[in-house]
Amino acid sequence: MNDTQNARPALPDPSTAPELFEGLLTRRVTAYVIDLVIMGAIVVGLSIVGLIAGFLTFGLAWVALAIVVPAAIVIYYAATLGSSRRATIGMQMMDIVLTPTRGYPLDGWMAFLHAALFWLTFWISWPVSLLFALFTPRRQMIHDLVMGTMMVRRSPMIRHWQAARSGAYSSSY
Repeated sequence: MNDTQNARPALPDPSTAPELFEGLLTRRVTAYVIDLVIMGAIVVGLSIVGLIAGFLTFGLAWVALAIVVPAAIVIYYAATLGSSRRATIGMQMMDIVLTPTRGYPLDGWMAFLHAALFWLTFWISWPVSLLFALFTPRRQMIHDLVMGTMMVRRSPMIRHWQAARSGAYSSSY
């Protein structure tokens, strides 16, 4: 074992910590719907501003909307998933959090790549992505496995990591 594995507690297992994964797929789908509503409001707001600005700029602002709207969605994901909360607003409401599994930090770029891969795999075949999660022990979707992340419930996760740390420290003495 290397130092990174010793310093980091083992990933939670659904058989030993089922509370971390209880109702996870339902929570993820609900969080996704909440985030779609939020992003829809952002798009509507930007579209109204762009419509008005388009008349004032003789149509130039309408062209800019093709860049501004996708950029706003990317910024939403990077700012929320890349924050210290590691969750979008919908995820926070559903008490779930994005957790790295490979020891890499979850920064803005990782959050951006996670969101981009999510939209790509979800856009291509959302039923396959959801079915895939039914057959993985930690309820990970395709983009989670590729990016080295997983979703867990936040409140039980905090208790889990505290217990893992106290167990790791007490067994090392």
